[in-house]
Amino acid sequence: MPTTPPEVRENLKYNVVVNLTDAAFFGLGWGLGSFGTIIPLFVNQLTNSALLIGLIPAIHAVGWQLPQLFTAGWVGKMRRFKPAVLAMTIHERVPYLGLALAALLLPILGAAIILPMTFLLLIWQGIGSGVTANAWQSLIAKIIPAEARGTFFGVQAAVANVFISFSAVGAGYLLEKMAPPYGFALSFLLAALMMGISYIFIALTREPESVEILHSESTPHFWQVAREILRRDANFRWFLAFRVLFQFATMGFAFYIVFGLRRFEMSALVAGFLTAALTISQTVGNAFMGYLGDRLGHRLMLIAGALAVAFSSILAWYAPSVEWLYPVFVLAGLANVSFWTIGMAITVQFGRESERPVYIGLSNTLIAPATILAPILGGWMADSAGFELTFLLSAVGGVLTALLLLTLVKDPQQSTA
Repeated sequence: MPTTPPEVRENLKYNVVVNLTDAAFFGLGWGLGSFGTIIPLFVNQLTNSALLIGLIPAIHAVGWQLPQLFTAGWVGKMRRFKPAVLAMTIHERVPYLGLALAALLLPILGAAIILPMTFLLLIWQGIGSGVTANAWQSLIAKIIPAEARGTFFGVQAAVANVFISFSAVGAGYLLEKMAPPYGFALSFLLAALMMGISYIFIALTREPESVEILHSESTPHFWQVAREILRRDANFRWFLAFRVLFQFATMGFAFYIVFGLRRFEMSALVAGFLTAALTISQTVGNAFMGYLGDRLGHRLMLIAGALAVAFSSILAWYAPSVEWLYPVFVLAGLANVSFWTIGMAITVQFGRESERPVYIGLSNTLIAPATILAPILGGWMADSAGFELTFLLSAVGGVLTALLLLTLVKDPQQSTA
């Protein structure tokens, strides 16, 4: 078990408080401008294409994943990560102001202009999150002791999801009371405000200077380190295979909202409550799965998430009424916790501290092609053969992912720094 520096212990309570407060305000902003519900509802007014709507969450996921390997060498040279986080995270927050402006301009410019404008803003936001991600994960891994990282990632995500639930329901009421597109404009504007407050709390983090860095005159080049990791670490290669397959298993998730809109003619308020169901399940899942992962092994939590994918997709395939979508969203929330929160917690367990940015980058960038291909495949099937086929194949993917985890992936052992 790595030795925790004394300055990390001294500032631990303080850093936990400011980073959980950051998560609370980030959650408020995320719920008001959710890539899973609010933005798809907005784009649904601009196009009937299930493929385009399905790409919305994928754009954010790919934006998060793709830059991380390419920023790993840059991050690996840092003795302090916070300045890079503060500089880069601006780009995942400012686009919400652009979305508010796009909504206001919709009656003037029309959907033909606002649709591509919206997607350009979503790409900007996604890439902004991705160029921040490696430095941010490295910062959190640095200020939280190794034995508590799974618990912290879980609690932090749980706090964010509590506030996402509140703001998502509030956004649903807002969209019900205000005529489109003005309800969307106000929701996006409030999202930008909450993201701005969250930024202040990130800036309050106390970070000690690193002693060990990835790059020095005596260390190999970053790409040599990456190739060596992929060559020697067979368990990590199977972990990457799991993350790729998981993208195809969850390709149906992107279409749950549009499926509800078109099959059951649900209202924006119901969409807000479904988002709340999703985030409440993520809140509970983050708190318990992070804690259990630290004690029973994160691989077990990944298996539970893969099974949640299968059951969520089967229920969506069968759903005879909109009420059936509530358990669909609850299970999808648990699956998301498994992939994102538990995925981050287990990724930072691979390798030495100096290799951590490379492992983080590899575990995200290498799966980005699958992240964008999966919703394109799912959207094509939904447009040509119906949502049911997409959901059925997602269920099969969930079962295959669970089998891969059971047979080939092991929990990485914590190594000394």
